[in-house]
Amino acid sequence: MIGSLTFLLAPVSSSSSSAFLSLHRLSCFHSSPSDILRATTRRLALAATKKRSITSMATEEENAGNVKRELEKVFDLALKATVPNETDVRPQIAACTAKFGDYQCNNAMGLWSKIKGKGTEFKGPQPVGQAIMKNLPPSEMIESCSVAGPGFVNVVLSKNWMAKNIQKMLVDGIETWAPKLRVKKAVVDFSSPNIAKEMHVGHLRSTIIGDSLARMLEFSNVEVLRRNHVGDWGTQFGMLIEYLFEKFPNSEDANETAIGELQEFYRRSKNRFDSDPAFKERAQQAVVRLQSGEPKYHEAWAQICEISRKEFDKVYKCLRVDLEEKGESFYNPYIPGVIDELSKQGLVEESQGARVIFIEGVNIPLIIVKSDGGFNYASTDLAALWYRLNEEKAEWIIYVTDVGQQLHFDMVFSAAKRAGWLSADDSTYPKASHVGFGLVLGEDGKRLRTRFSEVVRLVDLLDEAKNRSKAVLIERGKDKEWTEEELEQTAEAVGYGAAKYFDLKNNRLTNYMFSFDQMLNDKGNTAVYLLYAHARICSIIRKSGKDIEELKKTGSLVLDHADERALGLHLLHFSEVIEEALTNLLPNVVCEYLYNLSEYFTRFYSNCQVVGSAEETSRLLLCEATATVMRKCFHLLGIVPVYKI
Repeated sequence: MIGSLTFLLAPVSSSSSSAFLSLHRLSCFHSSPSDILRATTRRLALAATKKRSITSMATEEENAGNVKRELEKVFDLALKATVPNETDVRPQIAACTAKFGDYQCNNAMGLWSKIKGKGTEFKGPQPVGQAIMKNLPPSEMIESCSVAGPGFVNVVLSKNWMAKNIQKMLVDGIETWAPKLRVKKAVVDFSSPNIAKEMHVGHLRSTIIGDSLARMLEFSNVEVLRRNHVGDWGTQFGMLIEYLFEKFPNSEDANETAIGELQEFYRRSKNRFDSDPAFKERAQQAVVRLQSGEPKYHEAWAQICEISRKEFDKVYKCLRVDLEEKGESFYNPYIPGVIDELSKQGLVEESQGARVIFIEGVNIPLIIVKSDGGFNYASTDLAALWYRLNEEKAEWIIYVTDVGQQLHFDMVFSAAKRAGWLSADDSTYPKASHVGFGLVLGEDGKRLRTRFSEVVRLVDLLDEAKNRSKAVLIERGKDKEWTEEELEQTAEAVGYGAAKYFDLKNNRLTNYMFSFDQMLNDKGNTAVYLLYAHARICSIIRKSGKDIEELKKTGSLVLDHADERALGLHLLHFSEVIEEALTNLLPNVVCEYLYNLSEYFTRFYSNCQVVGSAEETSRLLLCEATATVMRKCFHLLGIVPVYKI
């Protein structure tokens, strides 16, 4: 458990409320959807010359914070000098795990396979590697190089260059270490609960994975449209509206208090729908009247949506997640025009009374109009994708849902590629990606449920995490030392942060077993341990009595000790780690980096005296650099840091 650790949060400014949920529902159009569809060409897909490679997500802009990208520039010159007739050679640079260097260029073997038999002067990959090393231009970032095995060029970075770049980050800000991506505008579609249903533990994964990816893109200076594609349209609203009318003949009586828990309201209406044929018929007629725009039915629908929205808002505020709602109903008016466009391209065919798009390699077709003439998820998702590409001008659309929807999105994306909306090659923009995730399991290895076999409500899980955290703080006497507000804020930071990190540290594609005891453990790879590590660093700096802001301007950072250098090297990996996490859409990469950073710091602090040493100024700066990077990692994971033990 949390043990003897106590935490205090940094003061929260009044402007921090902007981090909370901001819902703006757009419910009207200045032009009709069909007008917009007719007026808009598939400019994103047809402008082939504007497509940009994403083989490497970083641009060629100078980014000294990204060591890998800086080394690529140096080795690019060496490769051009070594094999001037090979024009399509990209530097292959990777961080080393061996003792031979910090980074490694791995081009030699691939080059040798391309040039052997062409009358080359080289006799194998080893000489190719030697030539690459020989042709490296002078660079202040490289201290030494060596060639190992079949031409691997190992690089040892200059510790002076490393120290200078870390100190420059401290002065100029961690933003200077942000990855430089080629994409300028992205949509992240995540969370997406259904109206009139509770958010459950499965929504935790979509919400925090999507929020983390959005934060990383925003940190990388990408304009991110955070979209909450709520399930606010469909046949289920007929039974909900009809049950609402039945229970509250006077619509003014139907308020949040009277309706009560929406989940139970949904169950009761579903039971009536399944057991009462007359009610079922009225509910089906209610759907028709809602879709035809009758005011009475539209008002009832809006009322149900608003009650749900308030419940969702409570969860989003706990998680400090910002979203803009554009639900299924928003895209509904665009569906006919999108289907018409797809039909004109000859992509839509008739099959057993339905209108479908056949996808190569898939046995079943993508149904976009059902046999009864109704629309479905595929209809809505195609309309949403069209809108995001053509109206919102997004270059990358990311969908965060469970792995069970992988085939559905693969088929939607394939249809969009056939239509020319998306690039046929996923290495160029515009592109769409599905971010799938596994299940949250109970300690019995089955889907996490309550004792009554119901899916665990997300708000209950978060409350329990906070309450357990608060109980430990009270057990340690913090309720007598702190104000109630400080106690609440710290319990939230630790409890909610622990829940997020326990999820995010896992590869999203895998299932994981949920455990409050493991989640709130203060040892090992947990948020509690990492929050403690950050608070300890802040305590070291405070106890020195030095003005760290002044030291940034007047002090000098050096990396003479082996553990100082190892910590400094890991700090310099930050930018490329964030880029890797975005390239593969894997937040757990950041978690692994953060945990390893805390381990490097522990080793450094165990072997290098900070306060009172001859190297105090330099080591305080290294402490501050570590805390700065940790705070940014916390931010990218949606975790609120704590500053005092």
